[in-house]
Amino acid sequence: MSRRLTVVTATLLVALGVVGLFVLSARTWGRGGEGGGSLFGPRVALVELEGLIAETDDVVRELRQHRENPSIKAVVVRINSPGGVVGPTQEVYDAIRHVREAGKPVVASLGAVAASGGYYIAVAADQIYANPGSLTGSIGVIMQLANLDSLMKKVGVEYVVVKAGAFKDIGNISRPMTPEERRVLQTLLDDVHGQFIDAVARGRKLPREQVVQFADGRVFSGTQALSLKMVDALGGLEEAINAAAKLANLPTPPAVERPRRRFSIIDFVRSELGLPAPASLLRTGLPIFKTPLYLMD
Repeated sequence: MSRRLTVVTATLLVALGVVGLFVLSARTWGRGGEGGGSLFGPRVALVELEGLIAETDDVVRELRQHRENPSIKAVVVRINSPGGVVGPTQEVYDAIRHVREAGKPVVASLGAVAASGGYYIAVAADQIYANPGSLTGSIGVIMQLANLDSLMKKVGVEYVVVKAGAFKDIGNISRPMTPEERRVLQTLLDDVHGQFIDAVARGRKLPREQVVQFADGRVFSGTQALSLKMVDALGGLEEAINAAAKLANLPTPPAVERPRRRFSIIDFVRSELGLPAPASLLRTGLPIFKTPLYLMD
């Protein structure tokens, strides 16, 4: 009987210890290193966008989860990116707008570089914070194609193309681009550039004519961007988080939910061997006839 009582008591103590550790860790996790709060209290979520914008499924998924989570009252998107592919950029832009449509304010925080596609995404937010030396802007579109015609003739390589459709091999590396092909591509780029300008005008509440004046691909510092009304204020991540909290009527500093880090054996090995990230491989190894449009600095 005494032995059974001892086992029961020990089991209860272990259970209480586990519950205590859970509560303690929940409170610590809820603080996120800033502010107070608990695991289930109101929080500001931090979403990080790093590097070339090419595969954005994880970022879009994060934004959707924060949109649907009732404990998340506001979102801060930290952007460190020189830009990327047009389609994925617009997907993140739309995902941020959906968060705002759900009644949750979004603040963009520009890091070292938030240019071209990085700035495109930022203008979807309610407010934009930039450091004085942040590089931003670069409102433009680029497509880069090679012409190896002279080289192929020197080495005796004949490039044979069989096609159906006059422009199916547009950008063919084995011959110079025709004036008509250049016109087709220029029309395409002008259309996407116009979409970019419209997004900036709409997001920053500026006349389109005013945006056109600085939407020529130039890069600006955070200070210059502030004078052009491209950003709302100068400040770092902390200021952006506090601004998001104020927009959501939360105390400052708020509890912050930070991105969960996922350990990847592949990423670890790649880092140890000094190999480039998948996005870098994507940019340098593009198939000639499938070159996407880039919003790149």
